[in-house]
Amino acid sequence: MPSTEPLIRNISDTARWVAVYRARETERPDALFRDPYARRLAGKRGEEIAAAMDARSRADWPFPIRTYLFDSLIAEHVRGGGDRVVNLAAGLDARPYRMDLPPSLEWIEVDLPEILDYKEGILAAERPRCALRRVRLDLANREARRDLFADLGRDARNALIVTEGLIIYLTREQASALAEDLAAPPGFKRWVLDLASPGLRKMLVRQFGTLLDEARAPLRFSPDEGPAVFEPQGWHPVEARSYVKWAARKGRLNPVMRLLALLPESKGRQGSRPWAAACLLERRVP
Repeated sequence: MPSTEPLIRNISDTARWVAVYRARETERPDALFRDPYARRLAGKRGEEIAAAMDARSRADWPFPIRTYLFDSLIAEHVRGGGDRVVNLAAGLDARPYRMDLPPSLEWIEVDLPEILDYKEGILAAERPRCALRRVRLDLANREARRDLFADLGRDARNALIVTEGLIIYLTREQASALAEDLAAPPGFKRWVLDLASPGLRKMLVRQFGTLLDEARAPLRFSPDEGPAVFEPQGWHPVEARSYVKWAARKGRLNPVMRLLALLPESKGRQGSRPWAAACLLERRVP
């Protein structure tokens, strides 16, 4: 009897999907990074989800580029004296195991119990390269996350917050509240996140919206303001690294997309032109 269960059951399944693209990148001779754990973490369900998504769009380059850019920004923060990384909605990220990190670095992963339990089982025999702690928490619980942020930010000197692949699933109100809560602890200095324009989000909804809606994980947040959107909460944009421009630099685009990459980045409001970037924000000191 065929299963009536949706292919993507919940937002945690999107982590299995993205892990497939990390595995594919790892297997390339010109890989931008190596994640030897990605194939195991993706599992059979991840492969099935990726196959369904490939049928809707063959443009799989944004995921490896996003991973590469986040890797770069994290590495730069650590080299600059960062003492802690707080990875919210960490999913199946394996950076503590695969990146060149100092043993003294504290890395905290926060996510739902199911996905962290699954990851711990897959990586049980592996050893992280830095001090790794996992916190099982529903980030939608604002009171609980505020308590956690206060605890993590109290004794950190220079912490980087990472929210890879999270913000687009939030409403504007939820994203603003998260930014406000992240700005409260004095030790939370910088924040790296990915943002998409309204035009890009609409394109993604046309391609993948049905599957994500079934999983109760619709794509919601795509601010016109770009990385300046969280200025009212105290986060100042430092840098935005464009996916398409970096993909062009790394030779990952077809001829049409290479032409698009030649266009100048728009200033100020992003409007509806497709746009996505890994953004680095810095907390303003009052």
